[in-house]
Amino acid sequence: AACLACTMSALLSRPRLLTAAARVTNATASCAQPSALACAARAALNLGRSVQGQGYIRLMHTQLSRSPVAAWAQLLRPRLATAVIRAPYLTTSRPCASMTARFAAAAKKSPRYRWGELKKYKPTSPGRRHRVVINKQGLWRGGPVRSLTFPIRGQKLGGRNNTGQITVWHRKARKHRKFYRIVDFRRKRTDPAVVKRLEYDPNRSAFIALIKYESDGELSYIIAPEGLEVGHTVQSGEGAPFQPGNHFPLGIIPEGSRVHNVELVHNRGGKIVRAAGCSALIQSRDDKYVVLKLQSGELRKFDKRCKATFGIVGNPNHQFRILGKAGAANWIGRRPTTRGVAMNPVDHPMGGGEGKSSGGQRSLKSPWGMKKGTRTRKLGKFSARLIIRRRNHDKLRLSPHNARGKSW
Repeated sequence: AACLACTMSALLSRPRLLTAAARVTNATASCAQPSALACAARAALNLGRSVQGQGYIRLMHTQLSRSPVAAWAQLLRPRLATAVIRAPYLTTSRPCASMTARFAAAAKKSPRYRWGELKKYKPTSPGRRHRVVINKQGLWRGGPVRSLTFPIRGQKLGGRNNTGQITVWHRKARKHRKFYRIVDFRRKRTDPAVVKRLEYDPNRSAFIALIKYESDGELSYIIAPEGLEVGHTVQSGEGAPFQPGNHFPLGIIPEGSRVHNVELVHNRGGKIVRAAGCSALIQSRDDKYVVLKLQSGELRKFDKRCKATFGIVGNPNHQFRILGKAGAANWIGRRPTTRGVAMNPVDHPMGGGEGKSSGGQRSLKSPWGMKKGTRTRKLGKFSARLIIRRRNHDKLRLSPHNARGKSW
């Protein structure tokens, strides 16, 4: 059996000889040593015979059931490829304790799904049949840093004011979202900081990263962009490299780059492009302004002194999640919405009528009587001269370019 193991190890690159060796090992599997079974499993995997290789792994696990390495085989048994790669290390007669700890730690750190990926459920119930959520394995499983949080006021009011009247529709009292995470949108410090962990934030769609400044050990939260991992270094200022998570003025970022957490006014912190998967494209610049194409398609000029973070916001699969049932919407504080056509005329402009009619309206209207598609942007705003092209200029029949800088 030992000679057969050495022969199979030497002939891994020759498929025909491997097939013959695998057949010999299959015939002598009852008396083969674990090393020969490990080589046979590797041969079966290279030949695409996953079922046969899994059988070799199970037989090796049976032969090693009375030895200290049985725990390794049990850990690696569901994952054939990993088990085959590590199988030669499992066949030592007296395993080292440090090797045991190293393999156990590696098996514990490698999750089945990576954080941010879509996770589906087996259809064990109608609510789980179509449910798709964001996987959070690999994120920090503990609570946030208490010094960087504060309790959210009014979370138990359910959208009501001090007199009990509902001022925000379709809201209910949440039970799990009790603390707001203070995220640093200004990034004034220019010294480097190390990413300590990635966390889930119930108050926003994107994940957040806990960073620790190397000079004094101060902790802070930032929005986690794509590509940011634990152990990476982030920095702000003109001397930082162009990497995801670094903060720069818009005037020095190269054209064609993707940025997020963009300031509208200099030194007031990022206000836009902060949701999951969002980014803005830097198109051009002049002596005073930088032109950005926003996520909505709007072209807008920004002061070149305004700062932005390099990269795209992480968790781009957030838009593809499916709650699957009404209870999941209830968990996030979302109450049912009543259609306007189901109301009475006193409650909604589209209410009333015989049967399932829409009340004789020629177009859809809001509860305040405004026709769908009405322009609601306030005229005469100062920022109108900074908008080059609105996101819905075709729908509103506007000029594609605001050449005169007039109000939209």
